[in-house]
Parts: sequence; C-alpha cells; structure tokens
Amino acid sequence: MGDLKIITMRDVEAERVRFLWNPYIPSGKISIVQGDPGSGKTTMMLAIAAAVTRGDALPNGGTAAPASVIFQTAEDGLADTIKPRLEQLGADCGRVHVIDESEEALSLADERIEQAIIRTDAKMLIIDPLQAYLGGSDMRSATGVRPLMKSLGAVAERTGCAIVIIGHLNKKGGKAQYRGLGSIDIYAAARSVLTVGKIDVDENMRAVVHGKSNLAQAGSPLAFGLDSVGGLTWLGEYEITLDELLAGKSAQQSESRLGQAMRFIKDELAGGEVSAAEMIQRAADSGIPKMTLDRAKQTLGVKSVKRGSQWFWALGGGEDIQGIHAGGMNTLPQTQAGKGFTARQEHQDIHAAKLNTLSREAV
Repeated sequence: MGDLKIITMRDVEAERVRFLWNPYIPSGKISIVQGDPGSGKTTMMLAIAAAVTRGDALPNGGTAAPASVIFQTAEDGLADTIKPRLEQLGADCGRVHVIDESEEALSLADERIEQAIIRTDAKMLIIDPLQAYLGGSDMRSATGVRPLMKSLGAVAERTGCAIVIIGHLNKKGGKAQYRGLGSIDIYAAARSVLTVGKIDVDENMRAVVHGKSNLAQAGSPLAFGLDSVGGLTWLGEYEITLDELLAGKSAQQSESRLGQAMRFIKDELAGGEVSAAEMIQRAADSGIPKMTLDRAKQTLGVKSVKRGSQWFWALGGGEDIQGIHAGGMNTLPQTQAGKGFTARQEHQDIHAAKLNTLSREAV
C-alpha cells in the first residue's frame, strides 16, 4: 500500500469550465448523446463535427478557430456513409480523423485514444456507438463499466478534448437516466447528456434536449431538420420537455407548444391575411404565449406586411403574397437581418397602437 497523500483545497488552483459548444458540450469532459435508432443523433454529431472543422458557430454558441476532430464509428462505413455525409455537411475532411482499427479493435481504455488526440490536436472525439468500444466488458455491470469511464474521463481531463459518446436508448421507459443502455454509471460519468428524438410537427424534424448538465445551466431544447441536400439544418429553439420527447408523441397525442402554435397559424391564415394584432390576441385567447407564436411564425416563414399603420400576416409563397405586392403594400427584405428588422418594427408599431388605444380608453 502506498503512502497516504492529502490534498488541501487551498492549494488547488481554480479553473473556469471551458466549452466546445456552450453549454451543451464541455471541453475536457465526457458527454453523451442518446436516442433511438434513426433519431438523427449521428447526423447531428457529424454536423457539429463539420462546424468545428470550419470554425463555424453552433446554435446559441460562439465561433472558434477551425479544429480537428476524431470520429470513431463501428456502425457506418467510412467510404460509403461517413465521408459522403461529411462532404454534404461541408466539413473540412482534412481535419476529420479516424483511429485505424484494421489490426486491433479499439476500446475506451485503449491508450491509442490519448495518443491520437495529442497527435491530431483534436478538440472533439466522437465514439459511435458506446457498446462497440467496451472491450468485452459487460455494459450492464458497474464493476465493468466504471473503470472504463474513469479512464476515458482522465484522458479528457489531461488533453482538454471534448469526448462525446453516442448511445442508444432502451425500451423500458421511465426516467431519462435509466433509458440509456447499460449501467447507470455510464450516465453518471457524463457531465452533459443530450437526448435526440423525433417530433410530431414534421417527419424530418428532430429535437435535442439537454437533460443533464453538471457544469452550467442546461441549454434550451433545439430543433433541426434532416434533408437530402444539406444534410441537416438547425431550426432554433424548440419548446419541448425531455419527458415529452421520450414519450414519442404523435399527432394524435398532446402536441408540443411550438407544433400547436404552427397549426394555429396555418389554420388562422388559411383564408388569407390577418392583422398581426388580431393574430396575437387570438393566440393569447388560445393559450399560446407570444414567444412561442413568434417562433412558430419564423419557422413557417410567415410574411409580415404593412398597410398604412397596420401590420398583417400572410402565409409565404402563395397568391396572397403576390396580391399584397400588386396592391403596393410595404414589404421589407427577407434576409435574416431584414426579418429581424421587420419583427422589431412590427412589434414597436403594435405596441404603440396598444398604448394609443389605452390612452383613448382612459380619456
């Protein structure tokens, strides 16, 4: 038995937590991305990897210098699946690396992981899926899993690399921490856990919910769409709980708040344009918050147009919009900056109109 060593916290130098993607994926820690097969979790991580290699900003996050990533997969072929997906997502493939397993299979405790991170200066390592890299250990056994996760966590700490493990969900149901395959020690070792699932608004839409966050306040749920052209498109914040996502709600079950708002807008505008003030009031009467209504409006691409002092909403891309232009109505450019300007101006005008109404009623 070795000599006893004591660490006094006074002598420990405090460090701030760093994030690869704040607050979803911390640097130097283990994160888990979990979901059912076909939920889009691997595609999402490939999109995140592509953004890291380009130095692009991720949703709700800042930019960083382009960096290398390691993508280790046992489920998909590198040549016929991973490489085409990365190219589709615009990755700098010169910054995406894979540890060669042709002669020897890799496990979570393999020293080649740390060697590869150091050699490539990788800022993120993705392991897909967890159960393929346990080296024969029983993933249901705490005694088998705990040393592996401890070893991998130490590698993350020493290198500062964000290590992301992709895993499947079991069919048991119940609390999120018990839905991952294997021992609860796997979930416990992760500092951040993201759950990806399908949502009922559209068959190609997915949501990711930040179900566990030990190092910062959990991030907002996000939605993304899968498509055959760009691979993945981030759609912004999405109002859904982890329980709702895990329940796999269908259109016949209780809707997410954003889905309800989107259907409300479609129904209300089906007959043509409606004043913005009236839409906001109708939504409030239906129990739809203004913030949710605004997100649904943006997701659907609803046009805001101004006639005189009033703003009107209309579904985009149809005859209504053409008629509006023909009638000489005031429209603003629909670039991202233009949309933001339009929304602010519309909000200010509606607010001013409300104040005028209140003033007249007071008199």
